Amino acid sequence: MSTAIKMKLKIANIGKALLGAALCAGSLLIWQVAHAERLKDLASIQGVRQNQLIGYGLVVGLDGSGDQTTQTPFTVQSVVSMLQSLGVNLPPGTSLQLKNVAAVMVTASLPAFSQPGQTLDVTVSSMGNAKSLRGGTLVMTPLKGADGQIYAIAQGNVLVGGVGAAASGSKAQINHLSVGRISSGATVERAVPSSLGQGEMIYLELNDTDFSTASRVVEAVNRRFGPETAAAQDGRVIRVRAPQSSDQRVAFLGALESINVTPAQTNAKVILNARTGSVVMNQAVTLDSCAVSHGNLSVVINTEPVISQPAPMSGGQTVVTSASQIDIKKEPGQVLLLKGGTSLADVVKALNAIGATPQDLLAILQAMKAAGSLRAELEII
Repeated sequence: MSTAIKMKLKIANIGKALLGAALCAGSLLIWQVAHAERLKDLASIQGVRQNQLIGYGLVVGLDGSGDQTTQTPFTVQSVVSMLQSLGVNLPPGTSLQLKNVAAVMVTASLPAFSQPGQTLDVTVSSMGNAKSLRGGTLVMTPLKGADGQIYAIAQGNVLVGGVGAAASGSKAQINHLSVGRISSGATVERAVPSSLGQGEMIYLELNDTDFSTASRVVEAVNRRFGPETAAAQDGRVIRVRAPQSSDQRVAFLGALESINVTPAQTNAKVILNARTGSVVMNQAVTLDSCAVSHGNLSVVINTEPVISQPAPMSGGQTVVTSASQIDIKKEPGQVLLLKGGTSLADVVKALNAIGATPQDLLAILQAMKAAGSLRAELEII
């Protein structure tokens, strides 16, 4: 083989190696970018929050599906009070039989920086025994905050995402009929004071307390805006120096929220829902080698009535008794060796090898945690 051909082969091999290294570097870069999150998804700005509003009102115009006044006297009292405020005085002792009115609770969320005149979506929920709120209209209802002040006024036609019909004891219903929603049904009347523009410092609050993530956020902010711009106050709150001008501060916060930060790895955790049997675990869960044996024990009790009929003309009485049959079944359990797993896929594969139901898996995971083979925190909800 000539020297020129050998040189060409060497150059080709070097090119392939460089291309492979570039592809590896590119895949690593993609992995890092894919796992980085915006700061606005990891933290919130202190003082920028929603406020819950609540109010009590009446929905009128129902097609006979309102509250039964004999069982919900507060509906009648509310109607009488509303009529008196409108200048209608009923004679004493008047008995109202209302079928087209329902007492409801109205709830809404007041976003941060909301100003008078803006509109909000409201949720209307029946608090009596109304059959349906479909086709009803919410009359003017003040919405109050936790301090008792009125921040919005709600009124409008209620939209219910369901339908139902009943006749002769039969009933058919689709979705929920006692809760509806009014789009842009409330008008803001009072603004909530905000302390965002006061002082030279703003505070970021992480969604989850984590010292590693807090330090990474500080490094990313200082890298973007300069040294000593951010400092961690603790594992959750980060103090950031911001411009004094409101215009510059808004632009600064917009740039701050768009910073990409790679959060620290979360704690290994397994969530157990004892009511539904659901088991959810994150990627940090690992498993040490252990042996598991599990068997099911079922007890079935079957009771049937037994009637003792006396002979004719004997003067005896018919006696009804019951005979019970108890059946106990115990399924044998095999001892299975579960090998240690360092990834979530290994853990799932090992748990599937047990062949237990989700309800059985709750007890097995608790026993594995007590034995020290499950490297995760158990949380029962």
